[in-house]
Amino acid sequence: MKLTDYKNPWTTLTSEKVYDSPWVSLTKHDVLNPHGNPGTYSVVHFKNIAIGILPLDEDYNTWIVGQYRYPINQYSWEIPEGGGKLDVPPLDSAKRELLEETGITATRWTKVQEMHLSNSASDEFCVLYIAQGLSFGESEPEDVEELELRKLPFDELYRMVEKGEITDSLTVTIVLKAKLMMLEGKL
Repeated sequence: MKLTDYKNPWTTLTSEKVYDSPWVSLTKHDVLNPHGNPGTYSVVHFKNIAIGILPLDEDYNTWIVGQYRYPINQYSWEIPEGGGKLDVPPLDSAKRELLEETGITATRWTKVQEMHLSNSASDEFCVLYIAQGLSFGESEPEDVEELELRKLPFDELYRMVEKGEITDSLTVTIVLKAKLMMLEGKL
């Protein structure tokens, strides 16, 4: 059975947009849950696609970005990542993000994962890429970014994920996926 064959057990009675910005909106839905009981379900709608890139050179070195993340009130090491407009191909957004945050361009791109980041509360969708055939230039971060760039061997990044030193979901996912691809001889 395909996912699209499943019936939605929720009934939406009313919907009201309670917040709207250029990046997200929040809608409050009065619903009947799958057992017919009344309730409220609030959904965050993202107006961009999340994009993440693992740059990987021929010696299996990679580059990660450090920055202070306001929503979690702490510093975070993560792959280069950001948002892409819904009407722009995700690969074009990935190329832009990699250049902006690291100054790196790549000749080979492999899409390795598509995923929903928090499907119990939002519709945020993500596409992850591995970038290879790297060339290096100057980064061009946005004015809302204060970034630190760090080069390290992929195995060190993998250990950081394994130890829980990195908690960013895009980074954790692509590092584990890349390690699996390496073990299978696909990377």
